[in-house]
Amino acid sequence: MNQRPRPSNRPRPPGKPRRRPAARPANPKLIALNKPFDVLTQFTDGDDRATLADFIKTPGVYPAGRLDRDSEGLLLLTNDGRLQARITDPKHKLPKTYWVQVEGEPSEEQLAQLRAGPELNDGPTRPAEVEQIDEPALWPRNPPVRFRKSVPTSWLAITIREGRNRQVRRMTAAVGLPTLRLVRVRIGDWTLGDLQPGQWRELPSTG
Repeated sequence: MNQRPRPSNRPRPPGKPRRRPAARPANPKLIALNKPFDVLTQFTDGDDRATLADFIKTPGVYPAGRLDRDSEGLLLLTNDGRLQARITDPKHKLPKTYWVQVEGEPSEEQLAQLRAGPELNDGPTRPAEVEQIDEPALWPRNPPVRFRKSVPTSWLAITIREGRNRQVRRMTAAVGLPTLRLVRVRIGDWTLGDLQPGQWRELPSTG
């Protein structure tokens, strides 16, 4: 005997409250940190590696998103769950801009492939904003980037609106331009500014 399909919009059980977004903290905080190279985007580590705790002493704040250990630049931290969700949730498509040093001299075809969204092993990426830029005035990386003397390097400004694991590195590799150095300089309207590695500043929290 065929069973009748169960309705997909079952009523909420009596007495079960509707989930409400968490209330904003009484003292919301938003911090911009210039995360140095080789620092984990977390506050604890069992292997005695460098973490955010080496730089941020403000209690109760957590990273809004991640930045790979081998990447540098802007990382936002907050104690406001709503703001954290707005920064990290892909549905908001918050633009993130990176300055990327790649191995090789990009051709127009390679730049067009990056702009269109190259195919990765987990599917095609969304279209990106990509332009070749002059070498930016950045702090020396410690340890220095390892170059091949026979191969030139170039700098790109890449803006994406999604956040897959190691996405920018995988995008440049997919078009034949391996990433040597990656620095995030903007998330939405928030910018790195003149922060040096390990420095941070508190920002207005608009949630």
